[in-house]
Amino acid sequence: MDFLVISDAPILDKKGIYEGYAPYIKEMNIWLDSVDQVTFVCPTSYKRALLTAPFDRQDINIKSLRRLEFNSFFVALISILTLPYQAIVLWSAMRKADHIHLRAPGNLCLLACMVQVLFPNKKKTAKYAGNWDPLSKQPIAYRLQKKILSSTTLTKNIQVLVYGEWENSTSNITPFFTASYYLEEIDSFKKRNFDKPLRAIFVGTMGSNKRPFETVQLINKLRKAGLDIVLEMFGDGPQMEDIKWYRKENGLLDYVILRGNQQANTVKEAYKRSDLVILLSKSEGWPKVIAEGMFWGAIPIVTQVSCVPWMLDNGSRGILVEDPDKINTTQLIKQLEDSASLHKMSNAAIYWSRQYTMDTFTAQIKELL
Repeated sequence: MDFLVISDAPILDKKGIYEGYAPYIKEMNIWLDSVDQVTFVCPTSYKRALLTAPFDRQDINIKSLRRLEFNSFFVALISILTLPYQAIVLWSAMRKADHIHLRAPGNLCLLACMVQVLFPNKKKTAKYAGNWDPLSKQPIAYRLQKKILSSTTLTKNIQVLVYGEWENSTSNITPFFTASYYLEEIDSFKKRNFDKPLRAIFVGTMGSNKRPFETVQLINKLRKAGLDIVLEMFGDGPQMEDIKWYRKENGLLDYVILRGNQQANTVKEAYKRSDLVILLSKSEGWPKVIAEGMFWGAIPIVTQVSCVPWMLDNGSRGILVEDPDKINTTQLIKQLEDSASLHKMSNAAIYWSRQYTMDTFTAQIKELL
């Protein structure tokens, strides 16, 4: 099989070794394990720091295209001028492929969504890693990709993998998931008794979308309201200095512990000792951090974005937050002091999340191919 991948995610040549964003490479290694030949159409440069990992196989073909960006007049003009060339490159690559795999959303993928209409008989898959909620407010480019991929008139012979289950989906749409752990990693661990202090964890980029600063503010409010709770934070980013300042100014040095970026095994051990996993994101696709915490029995406190209500069964497997700026701390503390309810949610979280292992993920990808 000649497998074609079209993605906005860059592949970088590091002294003859092809690398990319580590979580993306981890997933793509599974796809590539079942194909004979593979071609990537994608950018091959990236200006910002990126956590990278090499592909397991290096016999891959790369067709480099510049990133389509529209954040300034000059950059937008260059992108517009290169569109015909990019469309021709995409058409040529699709014509030669046996299977077309789109990684959405993204500007290059939007162009690819348009070009693939010319190949109704080619087998296709698309992985939509963003928020598929049809009612959510999203950029027009994202909404257009969703419309094209959903349309059974424009897009033929495709399975579009989306996070969560949504009403009124077309036959193109297939609910999917992302996994982190293998079955063999499930070991016995001491069940939580939810004694005080409650142990919470935050994992992610310290940027505005994940709301790490608001997470620390929530811990401060809960402590001031009388709840004995501590927070471990894993990750780094632009809000780190603000968090350090706030932590010091509010006497939280012993109650908000900053771990920085750590290896996956270190984070996994932290999940195992945590009672709660907090993520007050503005937007998500599949919030892997929540699924990982649930895998080890940590109860999510998470905003109602994307497929999160489905993941939490509308609150039976965790605590849903509608607006992080208007959390009723009295009500939240009441929930967090109900030991019986916490045990029930923790067990439900474990049962649900352990359906989605890397073993299941690998088997379903092989089936798709």
